[in-house]
Amino acid sequence: MRFNILHIIRIFRAGWKNIYLHKLRSLLTMLGIVFGVASVIAMLAIGEGASFEAREKIKELGSNNIIVRAVKPPPAPGTEQQTTFLAAYGINPLDLRRIKSIPSVEQIVPTWEDKRDVWYLDKSTSARLVGTYPGYPGVMNLIVVKGRFFNQVDYEMIKPYAVLGSSIKNKLFPLEEPIGKTIRIGLNYFTVIGVVSERAIVSGTGFEAEDINFDVYMPLTTQRIYYGEYTSGERRGGRMSIDRSWVKYHRLIIKVAETEQIITTAAITEDILRANHKQQDYEILVPLQLLKQAEHTKKIFNIVLGAIAAISLVVGGIGIMNIMLATVTERTREIGIRRALGAKRKDIISQFLIEAVILSSIGGFIGVLLGMAIPNIVTKFASMITIITYWSILVSFGISVAIGITFGIYPARKAAYLDPIEALRYE
Repeated sequence: MRFNILHIIRIFRAGWKNIYLHKLRSLLTMLGIVFGVASVIAMLAIGEGASFEAREKIKELGSNNIIVRAVKPPPAPGTEQQTTFLAAYGINPLDLRRIKSIPSVEQIVPTWEDKRDVWYLDKSTSARLVGTYPGYPGVMNLIVVKGRFFNQVDYEMIKPYAVLGSSIKNKLFPLEEPIGKTIRIGLNYFTVIGVVSERAIVSGTGFEAEDINFDVYMPLTTQRIYYGEYTSGERRGGRMSIDRSWVKYHRLIIKVAETEQIITTAAITEDILRANHKQQDYEILVPLQLLKQAEHTKKIFNIVLGAIAAISLVVGGIGIMNIMLATVTERTREIGIRRALGAKRKDIISQFLIEAVILSSIGGFIGVLLGMAIPNIVTKFASMITIITYWSILVSFGISVAIGITFGIYPARKAAYLDPIEALRYE
């Protein structure tokens, strides 16, 4: 065993010496492996980061939730040119009662929403006013970082309380503690009782992008008393129109008891809404389905990115084979001398194979370092989330070594099967 280990060490030393004597040629040979391994790791890290961000945004909607959203239908034919009209649409209390009766529904929380300006002293910002139930944080995974959310007592007593999104807090109270302060929305005043944590903008999930950090939450009963069921006008052509909408609920968040029942519950909800609405003034979002689609897309994305990047590794392997074949030609006389002194074919194969493996291994190691650096640079300068996975490092490095072995076998065998007499005569 000792002899075998020393023999292998000698072969490694000989291989390393030959590579070191031709530094530039060895470096150029390794470049294909270096860039191949680096591109595999970097592309998979960028793809994994994008996929992770999409999945996290979907999870924020609640993987056990079904979200029904009111959609404003287009104006009736002949009214397109009108500048003012009152549109009645969306989800109504009958929808709420019918959906609530579905056995698999654990909880249902409605919301009413409108764009309003929020004031504190001389500072103001635009916000989305959200009237809802006390259970809203539970179904939407909101975390209250300061103060508290309104409770059932506040809801029933119609308290003029408000809970601020993180961006509203930063705009109106950059240096002050907001809890207990009074804000103004329109002509009405509300006491701030809580602030929720910052959340990522939900985009690419079937609805338009929503920055919930600019939300102001209050009890639905309070909202009804102060603002009724009519939304404010929309800005058109640089001026505020008096277009208004009459909406009972803008959104229903339906929490399903069991994950296995989500798809069935969504189908039943669709049937109920279709029977209760003459026009398609709603849309249904199932985060679980989007999550599964995102997972499937991630797998396809990783396969495509990995396959594209693997082409560089194959090109690098061809480069190794090419240089090893050239090396065999250069060292024909050396091979003849070794064979004449008693070296066996397996010794010659081992020598050239180990040289190929050393080249690919060093290239793979440098490629790993470069591949780990690229995602960090992308994250720093492009503000993109990148995630380097251990399996991508192991797989890419393992493939680089395997390529060294695969593309080194043919040159090694060619060297081993040279005729010793002819090799000695070679000049």
